[in-house]
This record gives sequence, structure tokens and C-alpha cells, in this order.
Amino acid sequence: MSEHVEIAARGSCLEIHLNRPDKKNAITNAMYAAMADAMTAAAANPAVRSIVFAGNGASFCSGNDLQDFLQAPPKNPSSPVLRFLDCIAATPKVMIAAVHGHCVGIGATLLLHCDYVAADPTTSLQYSFVKMALVPEAGSSLLLPRAVGRLKAAELLLLGDKIPAGEALSLGLVSRVTAEGDQLTAARAFAARLDALPPEAIAATRKLLNADRQTVSARMAEEITAFQHRLASSEFREAVAAFMQKRAPNFAKS
Repeated sequence: MSEHVEIAARGSCLEIHLNRPDKKNAITNAMYAAMADAMTAAAANPAVRSIVFAGNGASFCSGNDLQDFLQAPPKNPSSPVLRFLDCIAATPKVMIAAVHGHCVGIGATLLLHCDYVAADPTTSLQYSFVKMALVPEAGSSLLLPRAVGRLKAAELLLLGDKIPAGEALSLGLVSRVTAEGDQLTAARAFAARLDALPPEAIAATRKLLNADRQTVSARMAEEITAFQHRLASSEFREAVAAFMQKRAPNFAKS
């Protein structure tokens, strides 16, 4: 268990709160492991009907903790990162997110696997992989084009620009935009409404919605292979150096 992840049962809902506000909830391997363990237990527990993701502090999630990620990159299926990705692709439970502030990298791609996303007006999504000389992950190279069309997905993935809450809503990347600070209340209300509905019908419907899990998992595996190659590239080394030195990268010399 990680001190930077708060996990609590709230009725039939399991809530997972990222709790590293001083780092904008950048995720470490320990945090990935804690979330994967919680999701694995929830998948086997019939009393759990939904999982809500939220973030404490000013942002939902600013992506991976770069230094921690570099010390222990995902190299095998037992990696905490890959265990978590497997969980979000395969869980039988309804997944809900309550987001605000920065949603970067995995903080944005996680939402593509959710069944309901409540965002407050401070929210901005950003798929900033190419800017770090990396490639998309969590199946986003497949799921994002499905959600917004190939051309728009190419723009979002190649340029990595911020997507404000209103645009995210119009693109179908979030379910609703709430009043500021009300995103968790909205997420909990959605989870509560599920309790009045037949659980087997919900499970069957969700299974139909996610009928191509094998395709998504296969794409995730392709992404990870490409991701691992990018981690060894001179472009990535330059991107990291520029990030640490707070300067613009120079890929011409990389």
C-alpha cells in the first residue's frame, strides 16, 4: 500500500483517491501497485459495483513521476504500471472518474476506459507523450481515435495541446462538466444511481460495450513495446534533460 493512494469503500463503491497533491498527483510505481492491488480485490468482490477515481489537491493527475519512472521503467508484466493497465482494461466493475485541474498522460488516458467522467471547469486534458519523445499508452492510440475520430486524435496526440473542460465535453472525452469542485459529488451520484439498477444487466451491458478487450489489450502491448524503445532513445534523453533543466528541448542535436 502507498501512503499516496487513499482507498476506501463507500457503500457498493470503491473509491481510489490519488493523494500526492504537492506533486500534482504524479504517479509512482508504489502508487500503481496500490491501485492495481485494490482493483484486483474489487474485481473479485461481488459487493463492489463501481470504482471511482479522484485526486486530492489542485489536480487530478499530472502523469507519471518522471524520476521514479526512470528508476524502474515497465519492463515485464509484473511491473506495477503494466499490472494497473491490465486492471483498467479488464475490470468487470463500472469505472467512474471525478477530475479537475491537470489530467496529463495516464491522467488523461485512464479516462478513456471509464464509463462516466465528471469534470469541473478547471479541468484540462493533455496527451503529452510526443512532447516527451514517447508514444501513447493505455490503449489510447486505439481508443482516442474511436472517441473523437482519427484526424482529431492525431492532432491531440501529435501536438499534445491542453484540452479545456468545455472542449473535452464537446469531444465526448468527459460525460459532464459540473460546477467548480462538484465533480466528486457528481461521480458519487452516478455510482449511487447504479445501486437501483439490476447488477447482472449492468454487467452484461458493460461486457457488450467492451466486447473487444482482446483488441485493446493487444494494442496496449504494442504501445508498451514502442514505449520501451522510446525510453532508450536519444530523443527521450534530451526531453528528460530539458525537463529537468527547465528549458526547451533541442531534438535536432539528439
